[in-house]
Amino acid sequence: MRVFLLDDHEVVRRGITDLLDAEPDISVVGDADSVEHALVRGPALRPHVAVLDVRLPDGNGITVCRELRSQMPEPACLMLTSFDDDALLDAIMAGASGYVLKQIKGSDLVSAVRTVASGQSMLDPATTARLMRSLRADPAETLAVAPELASLSPRERDILALIGDGLTNREIGKKLYLSEKTVKNHISRLLAKLGVQRRVQAAVLASHLDQPDPGNRTTG
Repeated sequence: MRVFLLDDHEVVRRGITDLLDAEPDISVVGDADSVEHALVRGPALRPHVAVLDVRLPDGNGITVCRELRSQMPEPACLMLTSFDDDALLDAIMAGASGYVLKQIKGSDLVSAVRTVASGQSMLDPATTARLMRSLRADPAETLAVAPELASLSPRERDILALIGDGLTNREIGKKLYLSEKTVKNHISRLLAKLGVQRRVQAAVLASHLDQPDPGNRTTG
């Protein structure tokens, strides 16, 4: 597993490199200390995972995540930050697969790298919950972040809400009495309408929905 690391602190880069290189299946193939440096080195190294500091002297890791994902959609981006309220929404919408705090234990960081490399999402639960509460409390934010929601059909809105609840395609199918293949087709269409590629991005947008009544959903 090839990992690229971006952090402006040399001590942090060395520590994370030593931690990851100690794993038999992980290799840090390169690092950078600035946005400019990362945008030059990152694509050339073609990593499986990019571990990106959020705050940098010449910009932020979210910009790097967005650029890497636009140039080559293969790498999973794991955002690393010291601040638990630091642009989580922007990171998710930029295509980040994970978002963890620098206070994370070494073994947990290794697990997070493996998790995003496998195609799964890794988000700090407390930070995500706080984001969801703030989004639901601010209707103006809904229009600013997700005007595309208006284009969804009622069925797609129901499915999006269930994605936001963390349900799998199979679980969504059981709740809505749809085949798993039909659910998958609906999700492909709604992701295209929303202009996102990942379920985690759709789950964030789902936080803007007026949640359907659970009783009505199960009979849909």
